[in-house]
Amino acid sequence: MGVRLRTTLAATAVVAAALVLAALALFAALRASLTDTARDLAVQDARRNAAVVQLAGPGLPGPGVIGRTPGPQDQVVPPLPEDAGGSLVITRRVDTTSGAVTVEGRASLAPARAAMRTLTALLVPGIPALLALVAWLTWLAVGRALRPVSAIRAKVADITARDLHERVPEPASRDEIGALARTVNATLDRLQTAVGAHRQFVADAAHELRSPMAVLRTRLELARPAERRLAAGALDDVERLQRLTADLLLLARLDAREPIRTRETDLAQIVAEEAARPRPRTDVGVTLRLTPDLLVEGSPDHLRRLVANLVDNAVRHAAGAVTVALTHDPGSGEARLEVTDDGPGIPAEHRAAVFERFARLDHARTRDTGGSGLGLSIARDIALAHRATLQVVPGPPGARLRAVFPLRPAAR
Repeated sequence: MGVRLRTTLAATAVVAAALVLAALALFAALRASLTDTARDLAVQDARRNAAVVQLAGPGLPGPGVIGRTPGPQDQVVPPLPEDAGGSLVITRRVDTTSGAVTVEGRASLAPARAAMRTLTALLVPGIPALLALVAWLTWLAVGRALRPVSAIRAKVADITARDLHERVPEPASRDEIGALARTVNATLDRLQTAVGAHRQFVADAAHELRSPMAVLRTRLELARPAERRLAAGALDDVERLQRLTADLLLLARLDAREPIRTRETDLAQIVAEEAARPRPRTDVGVTLRLTPDLLVEGSPDHLRRLVANLVDNAVRHAAGAVTVALTHDPGSGEARLEVTDDGPGIPAEHRAAVFERFARLDHARTRDTGGSGLGLSIARDIALAHRATLQVVPGPPGARLRAVFPLRPAAR
């Protein structure tokens, strides 16, 4: 349960307990008061009857005379059967010239009982109605108090690494919610500074790493004829180092959520160009099945990298054939890219691990044929940056990777 509901229930429960106790106390006090009033009326009636008996003279019966047995001055006696529950009876001994007689005084309990019934009729529907009113007012009050918190939560949910310049609204109040908003904005300030420093580091590292490697590669390519045999292996190492550096820098940019320049892109054209690019393994054939004119909103360079990584991975593990299919799902308005190879496939327990960085399921791969273990990780991050998904789906024989992209509205 949320804070609003818990607070409403707690407040309603407290008020309900207080009202029940107050109602019980009110019933007890009213009953005692009405009983005392009836007793006073009965005593007054007994006194009047006693006065009449004394004035009537000896031997003359008076009103309320019930006997000549001596008794206490005033005594409450059980009512007669016909008066049971309806009257309060008090007896009083009166001394007359002819001897002691006992008179009674009566007071009807009907008004007291009517008052109790009226109070019950008011409280039985009144207490639930009052509790409903308390619950409604508490719900409104807590909702109004938590409205700034909802605004803060919604704003924080919208803020990404691309929008770190935005801030949550700060209420004018100086209460805990205002302090929360100021703390969140201070945290965003520090986060924006840290992300800015990270981006600057990535840019500096890209420049500092690429320049020396480019110079080194140029020198190796210009080696003298007698040194070219030795330089050939070094060139391969430099090329692998350049690819690894480029992969790491791209991952750093994707992690930093740097803005991606997107535009309307023909996904079928990109898939066709990247799938047809020559690769080291010339014994593997790549078959294309493409649906043309599938337009997506994305970065052409990043999408090329995603397709290239998927096809490279399939060619590396294929036995002799790779199939690249791009289809359109009219129902969901999505483009589905599937890259399938006829290799050993991916075990079910490793289908999530293949997207981890530096993941290698085949530890026996050589340096020449094996990748760095970053290709699928980069492809997944590029897909996420384009609001797409990338996953391994069952499809024996071999492995099948499926990427699903949202199409532009005009392309649906």
